[in-house]
Amino acid sequence: MRFSRFIGRLVMLAIASMLLLGVPAAMSASAAPLGTGWIRLAHLSPDTPAVDVYLYSFGDTSPQLVLHHVSYGTVSPYEPVAAGIYSVAMRAAGASPASAPVLSASVDVVTGNAYTVAGLGPESALRLQVLHDDLSAPAGKALVRVIQASLRQHVVTVSYGGQVLADGLAFGSVSSYAAVSPATATVRVQGTGASASLSLTLAAGSVHTIVVLDGASG
Repeated sequence: MRFSRFIGRLVMLAIASMLLLGVPAAMSASAAPLGTGWIRLAHLSPDTPAVDVYLYSFGDTSPQLVLHHVSYGTVSPYEPVAAGIYSVAMRAAGASPASAPVLSASVDVVTGNAYTVAGLGPESALRLQVLHDDLSAPAGKALVRVIQASLRQHVVTVSYGGQVLADGLAFGSVSSYAAVSPATATVRVQGTGASASLSLTLAAGSVHTIVVLDGASG
């Protein structure tokens, strides 16, 4: 399966006082060998300091991938990996690789499938959540889901071109994918007394994730 046959996109929307930060990050990867899946890692907990993230193949104590000093709002590119079971370990930035991880999660990578392992929630209840990423959209449509990672806005409603993608989505939650008609339209995020918007073009056959983040000013 060729990743180049579709587009996966993460769109970061930061809600602050009359401030919008839009950082689209297009995902692409070259053709991968048979028996391969994909993993990407994300730090989406606003009050959790930077972390080091390790990816281990099952039964192997040597990490296959290490990301150092991963800060809030960071999402790694997809990493092609052989199908199988993996563990993701999160440690405080600069901690010894031999130290016990703060959090860990396992991922069963199936051939041709893609996964996002995201640190979600507040620091006091931080968790690693494994998200199964869709790789194809219905004919003539685009797929969009929302990750609510804004702590200052505990509940948000997100729409695209007037179509509601997530209604009353709570902090630390992930919406289901919604099929939308391809267009250039406005993504609008409404919180409590704050809003953000961004013009975004979604092509037919593309798959996207919108991430709502706290702004740098709070």
